[in-house]
Amino acid sequence: MTDLAAIRPSARQVAWQRLEFYGFLHFGMNTMTNREWGEGHEDPALFDPATLDADQWVRALKSAGMTAVILTCKHHDGFCLWPSDVTKHSVASSPYDGDVVAEVAEAARRHGLEFGVYLSPWDRTEATYGQGKAYDDFYVAQLTELLTRYGPIFSVWLDGANGEGPNGKTQYYDWERYYAVVRELQPDAVINVCGPDVRWCGNEAGDTRPDEWSVVPRELQDAERTAEKSQQADDAAFARQVVRSDERDLGSRAALAGHTDLVWYPAEVNTSIRPGWFHHPAEDDQVRPVDELFDIYLKSVGGNACFLLNVPPARDGRVHAVDVSTLAALGARIDDFRSRAVPRKVKISFGTPWTATVDLEARRRIEAVVLGEDITQGQRIEHLRVQVEARGEWTTVAEANAVGHQRILTFEPVAADAVRIEVTATRDTPVVDRVAVIGAST
Repeated sequence: MTDLAAIRPSARQVAWQRLEFYGFLHFGMNTMTNREWGEGHEDPALFDPATLDADQWVRALKSAGMTAVILTCKHHDGFCLWPSDVTKHSVASSPYDGDVVAEVAEAARRHGLEFGVYLSPWDRTEATYGQGKAYDDFYVAQLTELLTRYGPIFSVWLDGANGEGPNGKTQYYDWERYYAVVRELQPDAVINVCGPDVRWCGNEAGDTRPDEWSVVPRELQDAERTAEKSQQADDAAFARQVVRSDERDLGSRAALAGHTDLVWYPAEVNTSIRPGWFHHPAEDDQVRPVDELFDIYLKSVGGNACFLLNVPPARDGRVHAVDVSTLAALGARIDDFRSRAVPRKVKISFGTPWTATVDLEARRRIEAVVLGEDITQGQRIEHLRVQVEARGEWTTVAEANAVGHQRILTFEPVAADAVRIEVTATRDTPVVDRVAVIGAST
């Protein structure tokens, strides 16, 4: 088999992975019409958010501990949140006097967050859609505008959704051309989902795999395969479907057997704080509980993936108060979890098995262990177990296979004098750059 540990991430992939947790802002014409998927051709006069406050959006995301934000600059309906030179179907034709993309980009930077763009390849308004190169030219023109007018971009998020077909409008996207434009204009940006840098986790529910591997078959980068599995109709139930059982394991040795062309292609877990991706007043009492969001955080950021949480601003141009308070509470939970890292002395043995023994210096109740690999050296750990020692006896409290950038292993609170992490299967000598033991909450 290929030397799995020799497959390494690019610099842009490493920088992306270190962001860990960032926000999605679904906002646009659908917000005004109370839709999820607009039909296209909606009257631009409908777009008139009375009190749009991009700083309020970004402050809300930052309060949750997010490090970056991605804005839906154009969704499937084709309405552009910036004054595009190649269409009149934009904010420039609306009563709103502003450039929403510029406002969010500038707010993000004021508050220390990185900025990314979502530009739907599917456009239900543009007349050239379905005409091959003519539409690709149009799309590249819009992509170029976004990548040259708004400063550094950390992510270009390309959606695979495409509901056209029965009406004869079938467009085969020139993905390679799109990628080349991104590489030329924003070489540090990762291209997500229908792109070669970051893969979709396979669902919109926030469901995570038991083990997430970054080294996977190259065929998973095929954008057409992703598009086929993406949402094909305005169906709210799609957003709560979980990872299919036949896709639970993408990168173990067994899963990779027979594959010779492998790549570094890490996962992003994306879901919404509400049932829908756009704001709907009827869902103001359906914001997900903090406990549920924190659990997704632990399993995604703590499962070798990044967590992309959508927070949709309301029609007035502000994030609803319920979402704001939920995000603040989530941030407090994350801060509390991190603050409970206990003082410890770590001794590492590089034998077989590789072992890290953590002396807690005093008996403590603990509930989690955090381990991270230096992914610039690949993903090397294939199995580990966590044991705790109390009064001379060792007990196994957790096991896992994949680690990668970060693995958070939680277990029922237990009193311990020491912790031992044994790596029992590897692809090469482990290169660990973080070990933490988390004390139990009171």
